[in-house]
Amino acid sequence: MNNATRQVYSLEDLRSWTSTGAPIQLAVLGSPVAHSASPPMHMAALRACGLPHTYGRIHILPEELAEAIALLPQTGFTGVNLTIPHKTAVLPLLSTIDPKARVLGAVNTVAFETGTAAGFNTDGAGLERSVAESFGVQLSKLRVLILGSGGGAGRAISLYCGLAGCSEITLVNRTLSKAEELAAQLRTLPSPPRVHVAAPEAEELRSLAREAQLILQCSSLGMQPDDPSPLDAALLHPRHLVYDTIYSTPTRLLSDATAAGARAANGLSMLLHQGALAFEIWFKRPAPLELMREALLHAVSPSHS
Repeated sequence: MNNATRQVYSLEDLRSWTSTGAPIQLAVLGSPVAHSASPPMHMAALRACGLPHTYGRIHILPEELAEAIALLPQTGFTGVNLTIPHKTAVLPLLSTIDPKARVLGAVNTVAFETGTAAGFNTDGAGLERSVAESFGVQLSKLRVLILGSGGGAGRAISLYCGLAGCSEITLVNRTLSKAEELAAQLRTLPSPPRVHVAAPEAEELRSLAREAQLILQCSSLGMQPDDPSPLDAALLHPRHLVYDTIYSTPTRLLSDATAAGARAANGLSMLLHQGALAFEIWFKRPAPLELMREALLHAVSPSHS
């Protein structure tokens, strides 16, 4: 990986590129963003396909997002990925939004073309492929409990589960009003699931967790090594499938799940599959998935960090 992809750029860098030319043409925007493993994965795909683009990281604060999205097409960018906290905030800044992304209320992939910015969401499909790969079962066949359903990522994943055909969804969130609002939206879907809402400490969560087959962790809780688990370890059972969307550090939830005899997976393969789908949006060609997987695993291995 060259220096351009190792460096974390800023809005100030982006401003200067309008006159000097950008060293990168694709990037992930977020705050924080230094931990992102997207650059090596995408660089492997770009090299394999003989494309001249370079993919990097740009640290963009929430109040900087509007200016960044306006500047990016002016610098010759092909597209960007978006991570926390920009997936929902970007919606009013886009020229067009894919219908499914509009329903999900979140965009993680933007394509720039002839002065326009088109938004897409590949997280949901990436999660669906990752669950099938990790556990050998289709997401649509599972009763799902979602931790952190009130945030942008949790909301989008909850809605995707509803669209995918999950028969039962339990929304767990500290702010119950946000979960209730999301539950109401889930009940308006063409084939609505049964929806339950609970706070993390609620007594009814014990029975709801027992009925769930897949536990999805969608909040940022766990990104710091000393973060607690968002779910009481006593609620985990060996028959549970536990999926934490965080991949940058081992989380307490996954440690607890393994100790309970449950099958556990982190969000690395979701990152892989959503990245491959983003690549296909930008370049209208199949992504070299296995080369991307190899680069991603190498990037996050302890010997490489």
